[in-house]
Amino acid sequence: MGVSGILIFIFALVVTAANACSPSDLTALLAFKSALSEPYLGIFKTWTGTECCNNWYGISCDPTTNRVENIALRGESEDPIFEKAGRSGFMTGSLSPSLCHLDQLTTLIVADWKAITGEIPACLTSLPSLRILDLVGNKISGVIPSDIGKLSKLTVLNLADNQIGGNLPNSIVDLASLMHLDLSNNKITGQIPVNAGKLTMMSRALLSQNQLTGSIPSSIAKIYRLADLDISRNKITGSIPHELGSMPVLSTLNLDSNQLTGEIPTSLLSNTGLNILNLSRNMLGGYLPDVFGPKTYFSALDLSFNNLKGWIPKSISSARYIGHIDLSNNHLCGPVPVGLAFDHLEASSFAGNDCRQ
Repeated sequence: MGVSGILIFIFALVVTAANACSPSDLTALLAFKSALSEPYLGIFKTWTGTECCNNWYGISCDPTTNRVENIALRGESEDPIFEKAGRSGFMTGSLSPSLCHLDQLTTLIVADWKAITGEIPACLTSLPSLRILDLVGNKISGVIPSDIGKLSKLTVLNLADNQIGGNLPNSIVDLASLMHLDLSNNKITGQIPVNAGKLTMMSRALLSQNQLTGSIPSSIAKIYRLADLDISRNKITGSIPHELGSMPVLSTLNLDSNQLTGEIPTSLLSNTGLNILNLSRNMLGGYLPDVFGPKTYFSALDLSFNNLKGWIPKSISSARYIGHIDLSNNHLCGPVPVGLAFDHLEASSFAGNDCRQ
């Protein structure tokens, strides 16, 4: 073998080493693969050999250490593999606890595969670098690990559209880096932790369509970055904390389809940053606050199916814009408002008020 041949051989060895998994990561990935079945797209057919950092679908590694950093497997994607198959993904099986041996993992996305069952491996909370945990759109059951709060670097926790039950673990408030929380459309019970305000980095909290009980903690108002809060379609009781109206960047608040009582806080309707407010299908009473004005701007305002009484505030006619308003099925009095903000609205938005003239 000449000098050039030796150099080529050495280069090939270097390239192979650069793409090779660590033995522990390789073993963990193969065990993860063996617990799943994906019959239509063939994504696991790329998982062959020992070079998991090179052309294994959904896997990426740290270029310096060759340790697995990211698993990103989405069943809904514009990736060419989906376009070629002409269908979305479908996968059965469960999540192997072998994932917990990938101790440099920062991203775990196994989303929208529709039929993955089993529980969330409790040992995932031992992954010190995990930043994204996205398991949306499967049939995962069991509970959220009780020590989820150990994941101090976690920024995204998305477990929506599964069959997860049990209470919200108290330790969830210890996720100091959490920015996006989506637990919607599950079977989660219990109460929202009273100290939820500790989640000061959070910008979205989506908890709709569960079986949550208890009241809305006023501490949520301390989450100054929170822009989107959805606790709709639960069994929440008590009154709406007036502190929510003082949140500086809150733009969407959905509390509909609960069992809320008391009056609508004046601060909510006078918050000029709030763009979507849905308090429909509760048991809210009292008078509709007369706090509308030229700075009032709602894309949607739904207060229907409550027990509101008294006159429809005249100031509502001075609103700058209300894209959709529904005050139907209350006990409100008075005529339908007139003005530029209401020219496009249907009369049904005010129907079913037994006092309206």
